[in-house]
Amino acid sequence: MEENNNLDANTEQEDLLSGEAYIDNHFEYATQGQRFLNWLIDNLLMRYGLSYLTGMAIGTLLALTAPDFLNELAFSENRMSGGIILLSFMVGYLNYIVYYTICEKLFRGYTLGKIITGTRAIRQDGKELTFKNALLRSLSRIVPFEVFSGFSTLTWHDSWTDTMVIKAR
Repeated sequence: MEENNNLDANTEQEDLLSGEAYIDNHFEYATQGQRFLNWLIDNLLMRYGLSYLTGMAIGTLLALTAPDFLNELAFSENRMSGGIILLSFMVGYLNYIVYYTICEKLFRGYTLGKIITGTRAIRQDGKELTFKNALLRSLSRIVPFEVFSGFSTLTWHDSWTDTMVIKAR
């Protein structure tokens, strides 16, 4: 009987210690330089690749469904009206949210920038991101001045969602 109690106590202690050791010893935070490169690569891809594709899709959709509106938009003197600027920002934010959410969930914490720099986003407990984690990280990124939180180890989108970016290789 006493043997079973000692065995259970040792098992609990091993589980507790191995869990802490796993988190502390196997993960190394990504450097600020790596995180900056992640941001730069991902933003270049979004701004020039994804925004181009989204713009082409919206233009084609407008040409098929509302050609008069598209002509008015293209040939009016007041092309940069408030509505177009608002639509541009909304499409940009939507691209941002979709890109990061899909990449970080489907590619298991990787984006193109993270693949190139050898980093990965995971949860604080060491597990893979859930869809909720990926979505909340993406939504947190659009908070004004959030980009300036990159001067610390955990950015706002990391600390608010209990996630972190680690060195993967």
